Amino acid sequence: MNIQKTVNLEDYGKKLSGKTRDFYIVKDKRTIISTDRISAFDKNLGYIPHKGQVLNQLSAFWFDKTKDIIENHLISVPDPNVMIVKNAELIPIEMVIRGYITGVTGTSIWGSYEKGERIIYGIKFSEGLSKNQKLPKPIITPTTKAKSGHDQRLTNNEIIKQKIISERIYRQMEKATLQLFERGTRICEKSGIILVDTKYEFGIYNNKLILIDEIHTPDSSRFWIKNTYKEKFLKGIEPENFDKEFLRIWFKKQGYVGDGKPPIMSKEIISQVSNRYISIYEKLTGKKFIANSKIDIAKRIKNNLKLLK
Repeated sequence: MNIQKTVNLEDYGKKLSGKTRDFYIVKDKRTIISTDRISAFDKNLGYIPHKGQVLNQLSAFWFDKTKDIIENHLISVPDPNVMIVKNAELIPIEMVIRGYITGVTGTSIWGSYEKGERIIYGIKFSEGLSKNQKLPKPIITPTTKAKSGHDQRLTNNEIIKQKIISERIYRQMEKATLQLFERGTRICEKSGIILVDTKYEFGIYNNKLILIDEIHTPDSSRFWIKNTYKEKFLKGIEPENFDKEFLRIWFKKQGYVGDGKPPIMSKEIISQVSNRYISIYEKLTGKKFIANSKIDIAKRIKNNLKLLK
């Protein structure tokens, strides 16, 4: 199967790589290539066919649906795996927002709660909560944007006290986060999906706060099936999901939660995760996913980017 691992672009300067994306910076624009790399537990775990295309096209869908809330970095989508975006200055904070209490590892919100913590991210949680339960209202739990390793928890007071950003900018981020999550929740519900939690990243461009990175994708969000959620919650069964949580649960069953060398993904789990990514794309956008499996993706990307020059 055609896997998009990376692309080397001549005449585009130095290639920079994140966990799942490669990018090139040319003047005030950034060319972002979404690969099929998949990460969890802050580790690269392998490759999922079509993942990069799903993330790129789904982000483009959501950027269009939310551009009235806050300006975003998207300029154009010249290829199914590529975005041309504004080269904003990254704010090193991930604005994580949660509508439910959940998670797999001991470092998750649920992991902390299960261990007896009741003040998490500076937020007081009530007694008697169950895993996967809906919270009274969405909560924002920021983390640092780590270049490598684990992100670190922050409270809004710590962000302001440490002067990571000004209080004025942080309050703008808070407001946008709540509005984006409300919009995402509403659109997902129309497709029979629960937007459980997600994260947003922001940057400064021309002295203005804008939304960057990705938005409401299976990599950055948890999605549950709405019509079976209540029944499964009452039975203590994990909700049907269409995100990376499915993969995290599989690794946990193999005894892996981030320490040491990860086990190799089976062909079956790779296929299942790929199908879930495609399925959530189709459910949310209402469009048929068109996979160009027989085309050399790297060659296609280079050809499409040549047309821009």
